[in-house]
Amino acid sequence: MQEGRTREPFRLPLAAAAHELKAPLALVRQLSLALETGDYTDTERAVLQQRITLTAERALRLTTDLTRAERLDDGLFKVEPLNPIVLCEEVADELSPLYAAHDRTIGVKPHRRQLLGLANRELLRRILLNFTDNALHYSRDAPVYISAQQRQRGAVIRLGVRDYGPAVPANVWRRLMQNLGRPQPLHNRPASSGLGMVVAHEFAAAMGASIGAVRHRDGATFYVDIMTSTQLRLL
Repeated sequence: MQEGRTREPFRLPLAAAAHELKAPLALVRQLSLALETGDYTDTERAVLQQRITLTAERALRLTTDLTRAERLDDGLFKVEPLNPIVLCEEVADELSPLYAAHDRTIGVKPHRRQLLGLANRELLRRILLNFTDNALHYSRDAPVYISAQQRQRGAVIRLGVRDYGPAVPANVWRRLMQNLGRPQPLHNRPASSGLGMVVAHEFAAAMGASIGAVRHRDGATFYVDIMTSTQLRLL
């Protein structure tokens, strides 16, 4: 966890923002042109319209996050006890239509123990939406799962999003871990500029949390660590 650190002011990386917005906006344009020129059934037209709406919403989430990140000040955001599993389920429900439009599925791994964490609900939600948005584009045909587990003898709760995208070479991964919070394009994930990690890093720092990632042979798990609430011991 990050405590006692002074965060540097967030500076919007314009080139990275343009790169991230280009893909969803280009897709919206492509789908719109297809609707104008194609001969579709009512059902096919409805599917295309839904994809346009969902893709536009993804671009809007990014611009909203960038605006919010620019307005973060040096003070910590208010944190409160929350159930991380419930929040994970809300995020999965929110993105399930977008996943379905891409023939993908998203779910939450069950957790037997009751969990109670400390975080700013909206910032944590934005981080998870960011990670799950990215996982959609790199998970191939495998389902995406959000998980919550206790770490450091129960002092920390880790919320992770597992993707099954292209493996990142070890030397590239080391550089990525050393420069978390800075835009870092990955050559084998050309649709990403790393801007999502920059925004997630800013949101986590604003509430005293931290982000990170675990490398797998078939993808990666991006996670955010929050403190466990001591109120759970009183329940």
